[in-house]
Amino acid sequence: MAKKKTIDNTPTKPSRILSAAAPLGGKMSSTTVRVPITIAILGDDYTGGICVGSDKKGLNVLLDTGSSTFAIDGTAYDVTKDKTAKVTNIAQEVAYEDNSNWIGGVVLVDVTAGTGKPVTLPQVNVAVAYHASSDMFGKSQGILGLAYTRLNNAFVMPGPTIPPHYTFNEIQKGKVTYVEPYFTQLEAAGIVANKFAFYTRRSMANMATGNPATDPLNNGFLILGGGEEHSDLYTGPFQVARVLHDTYYNTNLKSVTVGNGAPIPVPPPTRASGNASSSIIDSGTNGLSLDQKLFDAIKDSLPSAALKDALHAGYVPMDKLDLSAWPTITFVLEGALEKDVSLEVTPENYWQTDAPKAGHASAVIYGDGGDGGGQSILGLPLMNNYFTVFDRSVDKGLGVVSFAKVK
Repeated sequence: MAKKKTIDNTPTKPSRILSAAAPLGGKMSSTTVRVPITIAILGDDYTGGICVGSDKKGLNVLLDTGSSTFAIDGTAYDVTKDKTAKVTNIAQEVAYEDNSNWIGGVVLVDVTAGTGKPVTLPQVNVAVAYHASSDMFGKSQGILGLAYTRLNNAFVMPGPTIPPHYTFNEIQKGKVTYVEPYFTQLEAAGIVANKFAFYTRRSMANMATGNPATDPLNNGFLILGGGEEHSDLYTGPFQVARVLHDTYYNTNLKSVTVGNGAPIPVPPPTRASGNASSSIIDSGTNGLSLDQKLFDAIKDSLPSAALKDALHAGYVPMDKLDLSAWPTITFVLEGALEKDVSLEVTPENYWQTDAPKAGHASAVIYGDGGDGGGQSILGLPLMNNYFTVFDRSVDKGLGVVSFAKVK
């Protein structure tokens, strides 16, 4: 299962922050930008189109709230042919929980996002990856992290990092720094407000149609700079969850209820793990990767042995899957207001039909094997039922995550 959550190995004290876009004194913009996104290209992660450089090179990048780095595959973009790009002496090496990884050099490059009335931000911090694991980018050309600055650590090298010549060991000996992520730069420049939102319907591509790219279920939107004003994408009121830490979008998962059963309490993460909360909201994970004990309790709460066996198998022919027999699973998060947040994950969410091929279904709820330190990663299946707004402008920058039913 795809899990683009950065492994957080950042030091506690950054030496400086590399910023190319100058803040405008807290100016709040009313501009919102719709970026069409699709799960059809990668099959299990959403990508959105952006343009980079003086020639506005079009690239599809994976959209990930579980990381912060903006990286482009060096085979898809040639910085030496970009008239406006500026090479720096900053290097980055990033590894993710699915074991994919890359090494690259940071350049300052113009980036354009959105359709209709796109917005261009000059001199964005972008890492050009010159070494990457074979499973890093797949059919995409990069990754756009949407989490906080703390996850975007880098290393100052003695000289320019493009053309590439520094090894992993040499990079690790560099002076630690942090670079401002793309969305942080975009907001600091006053182009958009400090919030963004996702509209999605699937966590694996629906392969039932001849052309998955044109299937509306496989497509959605990333809204930069807004959320609530896009009322054509949701219905009803928002539920507002508290964010506990400005690394990931850390939330406090309090309990889980299977069908009409008794709530299953969720303890805090183990102290040894160093995790800041019991859960995170991660658009770069296409499943619900749950603390193993929690997953086992959920499985044990299913009403029949046949359902338990099917969930354990995780992949079944659709003619053997009766979704009406499966319960809705409700996740309760600590609310930012007076009420806690109750989010329903239906069988249609945690079983992805016609995926990864027509006629078969995949379970996208699973245990982490006991190595997550008591933290659950709440990925796309939680978001697919809700228009999800990440508002970083409140609670002294910690922000909130809000959920309203999708239309």
